[in-house]
Amino acid sequence: MSVLPPLRPRPRPGNLRDLAEKIESATGLRVQIVGGSLVMSPTPRGKHAGVIRRLRQQLDVAAPERLAAYEVSSVAMPSDPDDYVTPDLVVLPRDWDDDDDWLADPRDVELAVEVISQSEKARDISQKNDWYAVAGVKALLVVDPRHGTWALHTQPDGTSYRHTLPGKYGEDIPLPEPLALSLVTGEFPVYGEARRPN
Repeated sequence: MSVLPPLRPRPRPGNLRDLAEKIESATGLRVQIVGGSLVMSPTPRGKHAGVIRRLRQQLDVAAPERLAAYEVSSVAMPSDPDDYVTPDLVVLPRDWDDDDDWLADPRDVELAVEVISQSEKARDISQKNDWYAVAGVKALLVVDPRHGTWALHTQPDGTSYRHTLPGKYGEDIPLPEPLALSLVTGEFPVYGEARRPN
């Protein structure tokens, strides 16, 4: 006599977004759908949020007038109604302020920013980077407070980014057109280090 594995409820195609929204509402976790898989993240810790705040301040001051930096804005995968990500920060046309949709078109994204959490695994980071390239997001900035490094990915070819510029804290990040500005990284916090005295 064979024993059947326990049944697991599986959402019907097209219902992953509904499921993700219910999980977010019930738990407070940030939920994304990457490559058809639900990915949940806890609320960012202080240093994680500190990197995002420092980046946003610089972008708010120096970005062209028609663009703005947004937190908690999700980006759709054009070819799949069940795929989207929510970057830590995303630069979009300022008319996003008046948009009723909750998913931005990846072709409108000038820059997506992902700040690596302490618990993220290399496989998950790589999968998410590829997601942005497949979606056609023009530029992806990945900041890693675990090691005090950053990587700017540009020139998506539909499967990956053709160009990656690596750097470390203290080195400016040169953003491509239309942003055409440099982000200062010297004050970004590193996980596990004591706070610097004022």
